[in-house]
Amino acid sequence: MTTIAKDPRVLTLVNVFTVKAENQQELVQLLIDATEQTMRHLPGFISANIHRSFDGTKVINYAQWQSKEDFEAMQQNPGAAPHMKKAAALASFDPILCEVVEARMAPGGGL
Repeated sequence: MTTIAKDPRVLTLVNVFTVKAENQQELVQLLIDATEQTMRHLPGFISANIHRSFDGTKVINYAQWQSKEDFEAMQQNPGAAPHMKKAAALASFDPILCEVVEARMAPGGGL
């Protein structure tokens, strides 16, 4: 489960994909399959959350890894390469590696 909290030990990836609206669902499914089949089994994987924009032109992957080294190892993993190649054929993307500097919740935790 994703926990958004200030923790310098956790690497956060926010990957924004720009896609044609007619390809959005295909990209969403590809990212779900990549996570289920490969990513979640790799050392250092914590979580992945796939979001889609209402206008159909964006897909966002909010993922967490235990370290930058684990993330970089995933990028070199032969099991991940076919998924990344398919994603690149469907969309352009802008991966951003970052750290959480603040996280707030509604009083009582919200929902």
